[in-house]
Amino acid sequence: MVGSASLSQESLTLWSGILAVISVNVVIVLYIISAMKEPSDKHEPDPRFLADAKASIKQQPGTTEVDSSSDRAKQE
Repeated sequence: MVGSASLSQESLTLWSGILAVISVNVVIVLYIISAMKEPSDKHEPDPRFLADAKASIKQQPGTTEVDSSSDRAKQE
């Protein structure tokens, strides 16, 4: 860094931290901008994923693949 020899160790650490935070924020902003420019109509969900999701929604509440109440009874 130009002129960093005249800075104290604490000031150098502070400026390095500030520059690191700014550079990370710039990368995040660029990533968000590139994601927003991507066409949304190009993507279609996987048909198998949709079928599994619909099946899990239709499943009765309180029932799972592994019945936890029967597992507790076996452990006791």
